Amino acid sequence: MKNRLSLFVLSAFLCGGLASAQQSMPTQPRIFNTVKQKLAAGKQVVGGTVVIPDPDTYCAMANSGFDFLWIEMQHSPMTYQDVAHMIRACKGAAAMPFIRVPDATEGDIQKAMDIGAVGIVIPMVEDIQKVQNAIKFSHYPPGGKRSLGNGQYGAMWGPDYRQIANDNVMIVAMIESPAGVKIADEIASTPGVDVVFVASTDLGSFSGYKQGEPQYEALVKQIEQSVNRAGKKLAGPLAWKFSRQGYAFFQGPTEASLIKTGAEFDLGGSPKSESRKGVAPTEGAEKP
Repeated sequence: MKNRLSLFVLSAFLCGGLASAQQSMPTQPRIFNTVKQKLAAGKQVVGGTVVIPDPDTYCAMANSGFDFLWIEMQHSPMTYQDVAHMIRACKGAAAMPFIRVPDATEGDIQKAMDIGAVGIVIPMVEDIQKVQNAIKFSHYPPGGKRSLGNGQYGAMWGPDYRQIANDNVMIVAMIESPAGVKIADEIASTPGVDVVFVASTDLGSFSGYKQGEPQYEALVKQIEQSVNRAGKKLAGPLAWKFSRQGYAFFQGPTEASLIKTGAEFDLGGSPKSESRKGVAPTEGAEKP
């Protein structure tokens, strides 16, 4: 009887200890951002660029195979209300919504996050304060100063959104000028920056050099080295997918470009996809 009782007490002690240990173990946050998952697994991701404020077009793009959609709010007349309708209309789509905000202001970033963005693309980074602001306003306390408010983020990503938002948001910092290249080390090493984007067109525009020229390539090389040292992900235009090594995050063509390519193919033509050209197109100079 004593032996049985001892075994019972020991078993209860062990079970209780195991249960206590399980309760004390930290649980892993739920990661719904598939772009973050794929990059962490060493995969490449490609996003289509959205400039047309139309939910049907957005949904066609979001369900076409892209990993994310680069929603262009810096160089388009789209409003946050337009984009909110588009994202909500395609709840459950495979492509994650990334928004290039007009600037890293508290208002722009908070609105982008509230309507369901999981990625913030910061244009024209030429000082670290801009990057720090983007991180601060896209993250809830204690990681940042994003405030609570009305938004459709909960309807998009679940009732536990507040607890997991900081673990899912991604920050993409764009280097578009020689001034940005000079602080590439600081940009890439800033905690909270996930991806550094080499802006091919503007880097040429602001430097005065073209892709392939030694001076241009030296600027690109400097960014690449900074990003690699920091262990962050390197990004660029889709045209660089097969022509340059080490890139993981790519911005693809707009809806209009894809419609044109699709029409040419269906009509018997042999259009070349942007990713096969090797040289990124100059924005604004595309043939109509």
